[in-house]
Amino acid sequence: MNKADWMEEFPGAITITDVDGKIIFLNCQAALAFEAEGGRSLLGQNIRDCHRPESREKIRQILETGRPNIYTIEKQGRKKIIYQAAWTSGGEVRGLVELSLEIPVEMPHFIRD
Repeated sequence: MNKADWMEEFPGAITITDVDGKIIFLNCQAALAFEAEGGRSLLGQNIRDCHRPESREKIRQILETGRPNIYTIEKQGRKKIIYQAAWTSGGEVRGLVELSLEIPVEMPHFIRD
């Protein structure tokens, strides 16, 4: 098994870019999520071209500081958590990973000590 095989079938959307913002990976769920925008044909495109100026600034901050951007959205009656973070190799930022995971509208929350 190729070490990236699990990502293709992962039940959430995974989008990965290089440090310049070029989309280098979309798993099956991400390709479906962005089908109206071109799906897998987005590979090689710059993620900044798909975002508003304030989102482009957030991407810049993530890549510059290494601090993730985490939030929830609701779209078409489905709630999702979005987790965007820099990925590194050899201690250097190499790009951005975005995970988009569907979550229930009402979700249990546990505090564990």
